[in-house]
Parts: sequence; C-alpha cells; structure tokens
Amino acid sequence: MRKIMLMSSVSLDGFFEGPDRDISWHLVNEELSRYLNEEFRTMGAFMFGRVTYELMAGVWPTADRHPDLSASQIEFAGIWLDMPKFLFSRTVTEAGWNTTVIHDVVPEQIAELKAQPGGDIVLSGANLAATFMRQGLIDEFQIFVHPVVLGQGRRLFEVADVRVNLNLEGTRTFSNGVVSLRYSVDRA
Repeated sequence: MRKIMLMSSVSLDGFFEGPDRDISWHLVNEELSRYLNEEFRTMGAFMFGRVTYELMAGVWPTADRHPDLSASQIEFAGIWLDMPKFLFSRTVTEAGWNTTVIHDVVPEQIAELKAQPGGDIVLSGANLAATFMRQGLIDEFQIFVHPVVLGQGRRLFEVADVRVNLNLEGTRTFSNGVVSLRYSVDRA
C-alpha cells in the first residue's frame, strides 16, 4: 500500500514561509535539487492545497522558458508535469497538467488512493497537511530544516489539537547546511 508523505521545508524556528509568503530563504542548491528529483521520481502522485498548487502551476509548466533555471530544476519541471496530481480545493473546479480536483478530504477516498498501485504520494501545503494530520492520514514526514531563523511567518505545524508520535527513519545533511529529517508515524 502506498504511503502519504508530508514533504516540506522549514526554517530552524519552524516557519515554512516568511511574511507575505516569502520563501526566498529556501536554500535549494544543485545537490539538494538532485536529491529531491531522485525522491520525486519514485513517487506516484503529488497532493496539494490550492495555494501550493497555484504556486507550482505558476512556474513549472513553463520552466523550459526560464533561462535562469538549472538543469535539475528543468528536470523537476518534467517530473511535475508528468506526475499525477491531486488538488484539494473547494473553489477550483478544474485544473490542467494531469491534475484531479478533489473538494474535500474524505478518509475513505484517501484510503482508495493509497490502495492504488504506484509509488508513495507527496503531500504539500500547510492547510492541507493540518487536515490530514487531524484525520491521521499522514504516514511519513520528510522535513528539510534550513539554516535560518526567520522570527516570524507561518508555522508549518499550526495544529495544536493533534499529537503525532514519530520514529526517526533517517537524516541527511547537505553541503548548504540544510538537514533532512525523515520520520514514520508511530501507530502503536
């Protein structure tokens, strides 16, 4: 059965975005970019909330027209375009680029998606992650901690009414100071 993996970047003090949705502090060098592409190539689908999806759809479909993007970023654009995507939104009715729109998070529907063949599913977006956490639908977390303290912004884990016990599955340190922490959910 496929797993749902929340994958996100955070500052050392736990913010996934700074004020005004600023993510310019993300330190994605070639090494980290290649690693992410390797991870994404094994996945079976992406799940996004509306805000994250719109951010991604604003860049990756036309990435080949951006001369300032690296080869690994262009490679990611191809991965993103080809990968099945699930957009969770109550306002969007249709989307392009191999995307299925789902209006509500229904645990039985998520179980059906997980039971389909293919690689694991990457979950992205703080609001969507909060909903999945409340319903116990996340199986793994891969958090990329960036060596910066923002002091303000939006925290990745704003859900105060949920406790999730985790087991450390692995770590990796990148040359730019980013550290990947990978955890599975302890269902015991």
